[in-house]
Formats: sequence, structure tokens, C-alpha cells
Amino acid sequence: MRYARLLFGFALILLALWVIVGEQISGASANAVVNAPVVTLRADVSGRLALPDRTLGAKVERSEALASITNELVERDRLDDLVLERGLVIAGIARMNDDLAAAQIELETLRTRAETLIEQHLAEIRTRLDHARRSLAILEGENPADPAAQDGPATQEGSAEQRAPAGPLAALTLEQYRERVELLEITLAAAERGIFLGEGAGEVAQLPQKVRELEARLGALENALAEAEGREAALTRRINRERVQVNVRTGGDLNSPVNGLFWEALQADGVVVQRGDPILRLVDCDRVLVTLTVTERIYNSLSIGQPASFRLQGNSRNYAASVTRLAGSGASTIYRNLAVAPSGRQLERYDVTLLVPELARETGCQIGKTGRAFFDRRPLDWLRD
Repeated sequence: MRYARLLFGFALILLALWVIVGEQISGASANAVVNAPVVTLRADVSGRLALPDRTLGAKVERSEALASITNELVERDRLDDLVLERGLVIAGIARMNDDLAAAQIELETLRTRAETLIEQHLAEIRTRLDHARRSLAILEGENPADPAAQDGPATQEGSAEQRAPAGPLAALTLEQYRERVELLEITLAAAERGIFLGEGAGEVAQLPQKVRELEARLGALENALAEAEGREAALTRRINRERVQVNVRTGGDLNSPVNGLFWEALQADGVVVQRGDPILRLVDCDRVLVTLTVTERIYNSLSIGQPASFRLQGNSRNYAASVTRLAGSGASTIYRNLAVAPSGRQLERYDVTLLVPELARETGCQIGKTGRAFFDRRPLDWLRD
């Protein structure tokens, strides 16, 4: 029994030593801090800044108005010039519409007149041809188809005697009437094709040409109107864009681009700022991470994406994490855009960054909270779990 108790005590001592050594030599960070990127909000225009009082560290929502800038000296000369130019183009369009309407009325009137004169001219040629044919039939000793022709033609061509004269004069007259009939037939055929010949055809022949000239003028007016309307549409688009630019240059609210914390004010209320000047800084709570330092031995055993665990100081909950960045020793530059900067002693060690997805969801944006990170399984993890 004595030896059994000695063996049992010795085993307990070994187990205790194993737990102590395992807990001490397991990969763990000396310190770990909840951190997050810092976003700098800058002035988008020049003007006077209005920055309401806000407690440092106060929560801000995405798109929340944090400040405003008013530019009272915004230039509108270009916008005024574009508006004036568009006004002149619109006036020109109105004038061209009036000219186009007047030309269309004139064209319709000219077409109606041309159709009437052409019909009358064709009727005149057909009448003259009919009487010439009757007169020729009389001279040739034939009766015309029209019973009224038996009493003699009514026109000058049919004013000859009811019977053909005899002798050389009769032959000459007969040839003249035949020539007249042929000429009238040619004139009628040409007129039916739109070619006007002979006596009285001067004005009728000019009307189609005037119609074509007026149609060409209408086409030119329509093209000029379409071009002017295109210019007016282009000027309208340019005016709309310039108005947007004027509104932007006039100033307005500066809205938060993130959900986070009001971290630092870089300008005072009422000062005149220039475009691009930093106004304030915000902590982006949607991208919470953990920064920590480790010894060289542990650092060299880590790799990107390696699983780890993180526990807040005074909290027994272990959060699943993963290694996202290994910055090495003296990594001061990577903290320039983070909320919490490292101490000089921490920069002597090796910097590691962890992603802890559940940390922000469960604890909120607790920037600056400390804890420890672990990279190996430890003997008492079963008890912690």
C-alpha cells in the first residue's frame, strides 16, 4: 500500500508537471487587442464647415450626416452660358418650325394649283385635238363620230366649209390639218407623261419645277430642324450635368460611409476647409479584427489561414479565429490606419493579425479590449470547453 500511494503520488506529480508545461509551452500571444480600421472623412468641396458637437466614441450609422460644408463662392458662369446657348437654339427651332409650317402650306397650295392647271391644260389639248380631228374628217369627206359635227366644227380649225374644197388649196389645207392633228397628238402624249409643249404650256411647265424646288427647301428645313433639335438635346444634357456639378460645388452634408464609432475630429466647427482636407476619422466596426504580438518561435510556426482561438480578458468564451496577416517585427506602418496603435515594446516582437468573425456580432465594437490568442491545443482545453 505504501508503494502504491507513492506511485499514485508520483503519477499526480507527473500529470501536474505535464499540465503546467503544456500550458506554458503551447503557442499563445503575450497580448492581443481588439482593433479595427479607421476611415478618414474628407471635404469634397471648398467652403465653410459646420461640425455639430458629438461625443468621441459615439456610434454612427452608415449614411448618417456628420457634418456639412457650404460654398458661397461657387462659379455659375459656365452653367449660365450653356443656358443662354440653349435658349438661342430653342428660339431658332421655333423659327424653323414656323418656316416649315409656312412652306408646307405653300407646297400644298402649289400642288393643288399645279394639279388644276395640268387638268385644264390636258382638257384644252384634248378639246383642240378633237376639233382638229373633226375638221380633218370634214376635209377628207368623212363624217365625224359626233352628230353635232354634221353642222360643222365650232372652233377655228372647223370653220371651213362643210365640204372639202377642190384644187391645190384643198390639198394644202388637208396637209395642214393632218399636221395639226399629229402635233396635238404628240403634245397630248407628252403632257400625259408630264412634259408640256406648245402654246400655253409655259406656266404649266414651270409648276412641277417649282414644286420640286419647294420640296427640296422643305427637306433642307427638316434637316436643319433635326440638327437644331439634336443640339438642343445635347445642350440639355450638358446643362443637367453642369447643374449637378454646381450643386456638388455648392456643398452639402458629409455622410458616414461605415457603421462605426466617431473616433477623432480633425477640424473645428466654422473653419473654411479646402477640397480634400481631412474632417474627421471613424472606426469601421464592420471590419473588427484582433492584433497581437508573439515570440519568434511561435511566429515561425504560423501560416496564413491557420486556425486559432481568442479569449477576451475576464471572459471564459473562446472565439474561433484564423490568421490573416503575418507582419513580422517592427511593423509600425500597418497600424497607421488602425484605431489602436502598438507600444514600443510590442514592436520589438512579431506582429500577427487574426480574423474573429463572431467577436463583433456577439460583443459589439469593443475597440481596445484586450485578451489572449492561442494557436495550439492545451491540456486543459477540455475543461475550458
